[in-house]
Amino acid sequence: MLNGLDEGIEVIISTTISGAESPTLVLESVQNIFPDFTADEFTEPTFGVANKYHWINEQISLNNFLQMVHKQAILDTALDVMSLNLKNQQTSFQLLRQASIASKIAFNLEQGNPLGGVINVELKGENLADWLEAATWHKGRDAVPKRINDERQMDLDGEASTWI
Repeated sequence: MLNGLDEGIEVIISTTISGAESPTLVLESVQNIFPDFTADEFTEPTFGVANKYHWINEQISLNNFLQMVHKQAILDTALDVMSLNLKNQQTSFQLLRQASIASKIAFNLEQGNPLGGVINVELKGENLADWLEAATWHKGRDAVPKRINDERQMDLDGEASTWI
């Protein structure tokens, strides 16, 4: 299974904790997808004292994330979302922390700050488009080929595109 690191992909994972969000629960939700993610010391919020943390980890393996995408059978969606911002050998996308606390992958297409927050994922590397296609490959693509930005790409609002 591909993990990004062994294939020359720079992986940056980040998330922001603010207000009354529990850093413990946020860390757990991120680690459900990226088990290698770590955070420095932190404290839980108390009444009247809000938290503000921005955690960034570099060189985090994508192995568990890709396994989850495979298990959830959302490989074509993952390819579309992961390549949506692809430019100059880099891309970024967001995952919903509310889903990750339940060990599920859900992509944030709104690019806002939804309830529960987001996990930011940045990928950089040579031949990133080819790597994304390989990382999300499945046997069904033998019968129905799919590539980045092809006519089968989902619409910007996440709706499936209609194709014959």
